[in-house]
Amino acid sequence: MSRDDNLIDFASERGKRIHDINDKRLNDMRQAFEQAMPLAKAKKKARKPKKR
Repeated sequence: MSRDDNLIDFASERGKRIHDINDKRLNDMRQAFEQAMPLAKAKKKARKPKKR
């Protein structure tokens, strides 16, 4: 009889792989959108002059 320590839960391992694949796909889409439509840089807010 085999030991329980050597057992692998294939469902959880598959879930991890699918999660990694989805993350990679999401990152690829983010990069494609960033190249197509770059985000505007944050503008500096104008300061009010100090009161004397």
